[in-house]
Amino acid sequence: MSRPIAVITGAGTGIGAATATRLSADFDLVLTHRHDDTDLAAVVEAARRHGAQAHTVTGDLTVADTQTALRATIEQHATQLTALISNAGAYPRIPWSRTDPDVLRDQLELNLVTHAAVIRAATPVFISNNYGRIVAVSSVMTQLGRVDLAGYIAAKSGLEGLVRALARELGPHSITVNTVRPGSIEVPAEHHVVTDHAAMVRRQFDRQCIKRRGQPSDVAAAIAFLTTAEAGFITGQAINVDGGWHLS
Repeated sequence: MSRPIAVITGAGTGIGAATATRLSADFDLVLTHRHDDTDLAAVVEAARRHGAQAHTVTGDLTVADTQTALRATIEQHATQLTALISNAGAYPRIPWSRTDPDVLRDQLELNLVTHAAVIRAATPVFISNNYGRIVAVSSVMTQLGRVDLAGYIAAKSGLEGLVRALARELGPHSITVNTVRPGSIEVPAEHHVVTDHAAMVRRQFDRQCIKRRGQPSDVAAAIAFLTTAEAGFITGQAINVDGGWHLS
């Protein structure tokens, strides 16, 4: 018996990779990653160890050719598609003084428009199937704000608005649309960009109710729940996975 299929963008590292591993117990996967590299190969191998088939689409999702390839793969597996996790994005720190209109447009393209394009590619399939689970990865920074992230936060705030609108529009087709907002999630790269890592960790613990670092697997667990049938009455929501950093 064939498994349902989940599409995960930005699946090569971090939250995307953890989500792929988590969902591979129950889904076959379509995984996107910017590069066909060892990171993606490791995620594919981990998924296969859990019994999942893993199909890959590599390339920059801001490029039309990559979007076309992903759309074709989605259409190929249309009858099995039940979940989309729109995770791909980036958060370069750029001071407001350097955030000219071109920089802002780049951030909107990367962290809003590509999400919309991926969701549009899957929406006709979900409508045809009268079922779907869409989860977009946002950021707790939409609630907190942060220096040097104006363009990123503006884009992610737009993504949350898009999700609320789509929850209204797609709900009649039994399609749920939600976001998760990761907080401070531990990734290897932070050890190379933070001068005093121990001090950074102490500051973060002071902000959070839960006194440990967040892990990609924490975010993956929330995403996994939102892909289930049991989450069918949850839509248009933004769920913080931040150890109680922002208490709404």
